Amino acid sequence: MIGPRHAIAGRYSGRHVLAAVVLVLAITSQEVFPPALSATEQSLHLERAAVFLRAGDYRQAIEACQAEVREAPSARSYVYLTYAYHALDGYLQHLANRDEWVRVEQLYLNLAAGRIEDLLDPPDVLARIAKEVIQQAVQRQADVTAAMAARLDEALVAQLWREQTAWRQARPADWWSAAPPQWQWARP
Repeated sequence: MIGPRHAIAGRYSGRHVLAAVVLVLAITSQEVFPPALSATEQSLHLERAAVFLRAGDYRQAIEACQAEVREAPSARSYVYLTYAYHALDGYLQHLANRDEWVRVEQLYLNLAAGRIEDLLDPPDVLARIAKEVIQQAVQRQADVTAAMAARLDEALVAQLWREQTAWRQARPADWWSAAPPQWQWARP
């Protein structure tokens, strides 16, 4: 049986593939977003991700960053996605350190649920197991996206990680609830 992904892939012609390759080469040869991007030029996906981070909706924040990578792939967008994974990991560790296992379970439900059927058949999971499963998966994904970002622009990635390190040090109690302000995800 051919799945929906195979059916969609089958619709693309050689011209589409060639156009995609040219687009990727053009994107990787130059930075998609200049470092001093104004708030009006900011991506809607990143604005949404900023709101989701503040709300603690990490599933939606990660999905918004993934959409940013799909629509505007660059070292910067991969770093932003990696940061969203790190923010989820940081928040999860914060909850575990405070022994807030009910909130860990709520976080698990936020990541696993999202369909109306989940209201009728909610998944039950031990919160401590959920923490380990989520953290391992998030750390693996963060490593992958960080490596992709570094392949595109290692110098920019190093700069962005210096900025996020300073952000984490300045806000050790809640850094995971927002991106560093110089990244301009949210409008002022």
